[in-house]
Amino acid sequence: MNERNITLTPLSPDDRDRFIRDNQVAFKYGAVEEFGLRDDHFEEDGEIISSRTIETCIDAGDAYRIRQDGEIVGGLVVRINPDTQHNHLDLLFVDPAVHSRGIGRAAWREVEQLYPDTRVWETCTPYFDKRNIHFYVNKCGFQIVEFYCAMHHDPNEPECDDEGPDEMFRFEKQMQ
Repeated sequence: MNERNITLTPLSPDDRDRFIRDNQVAFKYGAVEEFGLRDDHFEEDGEIISSRTIETCIDAGDAYRIRQDGEIVGGLVVRINPDTQHNHLDLLFVDPAVHSRGIGRAAWREVEQLYPDTRVWETCTPYFDKRNIHFYVNKCGFQIVEFYCAMHHDPNEPECDDEGPDEMFRFEKQMQ
């Protein structure tokens, strides 16, 4: 594990398509690892997260590439609310080929340093992605604060939205 060489660089327009594909590979890895190829949680063309969902996140937030020794190993998108400093991590992914090397944790530390005025960080992850749940709770210090399901819908998502899993954990990390 060599966390010292992890940096974040803003996503360049010419890397947008690769960012989307890399994100889909990483998210699909978690679903296939949990369910195998029999999974029915895919959004489009066998992807766990649609390119439209990723594009919406990129367009609404600040997108970064995670680099180790200058090489791309992942990416993330954050949405910053300068008025409330209640900020949101929309996406964070690491190439499955380099999982378990501290890259995600080091990238998250970089995010916290980039946005030191944050009062609260929030993020969500599907109920089945135990790796993500472990990462956010045990590595990054988030707490599970809500579970969205058929009996408790996410108030920020339209109920008719058929994209993505309908069971998600919402996490928060109090910073100040």
